[in-house]
Amino acid sequence: MAQEFTINSSAIESKINQLLPSQGGFGAGVDFSASTMVIPIVDLTETAEGSDVRPDLQTALSFNSITSFLVSNTTSTIINTTGYFRVFGTATATFFGSQTRFILNDGTSDKVLIDYSSGTAGGSAAGTVIAYDFNVFLGAGDSLKAKSSGSNFLMIGSTRQIADINGNLVNPT
Repeated sequence: MAQEFTINSSAIESKINQLLPSQGGFGAGVDFSASTMVIPIVDLTETAEGSDVRPDLQTALSFNSITSFLVSNTTSTIINTTGYFRVFGTATATFFGSQTRFILNDGTSDKVLIDYSSGTAGGSAAGTVIAYDFNVFLGAGDSLKAKSSGSNFLMIGSTRQIADINGNLVNPT
């Protein structure tokens, strides 16, 4: 059977007020107490579970965690699984009038996400390299496509799943 003890200590009270200012002290006439009963404490944090890798490290790139793509003169599906993904790389225009797009598809229709164009003849966009780096969420039935209007506009890049559909970070492998 547990025993209860009353503790009257101004030093302990001062320390509690210092460490827990939101508690505002216990006020006059309130004593601290102690018990001989053992109360187990269960730590449910990521540190206790052993997955204490910082989120920025969980999104690191590795050989097995990235999928590379190159799109030229075609439309290609680059991601068709659910979750959160990082998409990064470059769009390179080698001739005027070239165009490429990133397209979200829900299984029935397309929605242009990002559109790159090198301009028209007489402009100064030929030989342009445009870097891109964005995150995208794909739900069930969604896909991300890259479309190049000709062989003069290359989409070169990689994708990396950073979290599953529920937002749980995916460690690199």
